[in-house]
Formats: sequence, structure tokens, C-alpha cells
Amino acid sequence: MEHTGETRNQKLQRNVGELLQELRVAQAGVQILFGFLLAVVFTDRFQAASGLEKMLHLVAVLLAVAATALLTAPAAWHRLLFRTGRRDEILRVGNRVVLAGFGCLAGAVTLTVALIAKVVYGTPALIAAGGFTVLLFGLLWFVVPLHLPKDDSVPTAPPRQQRDRQG
Repeated sequence: MEHTGETRNQKLQRNVGELLQELRVAQAGVQILFGFLLAVVFTDRFQAASGLEKMLHLVAVLLAVAATALLTAPAAWHRLLFRTGRRDEILRVGNRVVLAGFGCLAGAVTLTVALIAKVVYGTPALIAAGGFTVLLFGLLWFVVPLHLPKDDSVPTAPPRQQRDRQG
């Protein structure tokens, strides 16, 4: 038993469940973005787009495809392997695949925002909007989590409802 009172198998099972739940949240955003990117090519405005705009769109579509594949892979693995006792491998490799999927999703969103800025306001807006978006994703998804204090170094206050009852 570990300090949480769970067996190793229970902990692995819980962690796989948490990973799959996180993927449900991310996948909704990927699906919406992918649908938007697919619909755009059938508009008259897209047909008149420049070569750069079409290339940015295609790269955004490919990044959305990669994000979809990477973010759904652990669910497929779980379905294929859940009875084989390989939850540890699913978690270890799945974590890396999901991080790569988040990177692709951030890239697809960044390129989509940059492309919209280019079409509406021109190249300087593409650079500004794209730079802002990549910075925002980079900070919130990758830099901030790596700089959060460890759980044991931060005193945790009781939930507000408990504090209200105590005091």
C-alpha cells in the first residue's frame, strides 16, 4: 500500500481514469477547431486567399490532425490494453504523447489566430497575434506548471466551507 491508502493497481487505475478525463476536455477544443478549419476551405474568401494564407491554413489543419491523433491515442491504447495489466506503460507513454498533442493543439490555435489576424489586418497583425498566442500557451501550459511550488512546500488551507464552519 502507498501512503494514499491505495494499492499500486488502484493508483494506476485512478491515474488512467484521470488521464482519460483530461483528454475528454482537450478533445472538445480540438474538434471545434478542426471543424472550423475544415469548413473554411469551402468559402469563396478562402479561394481568393494568398499562397501564404493557404499554406498557414494547411499547416494549422495538419497540426489539428496531429493533436487529434495524439490526444486520442491513450484512449485507444486503454481500450486495446486495459485487460493486459499494462496501465503503467499506458500512463508513462501516454503522458508524453498527450504533452506532444497539447503542443500541436497550441500550434494549431496559434496559426489559426495568426491567419485570422493576417486576413483581417495584414502581416503585422499576424506577427503580433501569433506571437501573443504562442507566448500565452507557452506560459500557461508549459512554463507556469514547471514553476509551481511542490505540494509539500506549500501549506494548504482547508476548503472555504470548512474554514467557515471552524471559525
